[in-house]
Amino acid sequence: MKRPLQVTLLVLSGLGLLHASLFTDLSLRFVKEGMRPMLVASGVLLLVLGVAEAWSSQKPVSGDDADGHGHGHGQDDGHGHDHSTVPRIAWLLFLPALSLLFYAPPALGAYTAAREAPKAVAEQRYFDPLPATSPIPLTLTQFTSRVQQDHKRDIGGRSVRMTGFVTPDKGADGWYLTRIIFTCCAADAQSVKVRIHGAAALPANTWVTVTGTWHPGGTLGTSSAPAALDARTVKKVAKPVNAYTDALPLF
Repeated sequence: MKRPLQVTLLVLSGLGLLHASLFTDLSLRFVKEGMRPMLVASGVLLLVLGVAEAWSSQKPVSGDDADGHGHGHGQDDGHGHDHSTVPRIAWLLFLPALSLLFYAPPALGAYTAAREAPKAVAEQRYFDPLPATSPIPLTLTQFTSRVQQDHKRDIGGRSVRMTGFVTPDKGADGWYLTRIIFTCCAADAQSVKVRIHGAAALPANTWVTVTGTWHPGGTLGTSSAPAALDARTVKKVAKPVNAYTDALPLF
């Protein structure tokens, strides 16, 4: 690739990374919050490399290259192959850089969650007593663990409050309150879902806070108990900035 194009690609890539990680929250669609500093550093490095490449290309040539008696590198390798033109496929390298600046890929949401099984919750043997407050703010993972693993069955009959986004389930009654969780980045994303009964579903990907009680089924405190909720209220809320964690309700 010719030098002007190399410089342009480096600069655009650096600007794209800085736009996504430093000046906006776009990077949180793809990686965890903790990786932001590394993306910023990468963006700065690419900009520095682009500037250095541009500066070095302005330096006057010397020796044989200056009087036209160079070795012809970059033109022909002696075997009839011209390397002075850019391969067409190389232009595709500009697409990721331009997409970060002008059209970032959409965030993961209901489409992804509806096509994968819920994330298995980690085994837990001991649970702290539930607070006396009502409704109890819980994450979806905490609720699922209480329902399926707490042998004291403290969650039964208690009013709880959880926040997530709507994932429709066209094949059955109810819909899912969902969170997508990044372990590292979008490539390893997993979803945790709680089925909601007794309330009409809002449009897919709508963020809501749901208050209700456990929907009976199976044996509470065992894996046969469904992670499900009989909804009392469903309130639309704003999407959190860092949406790819299983956080407590927004209010």
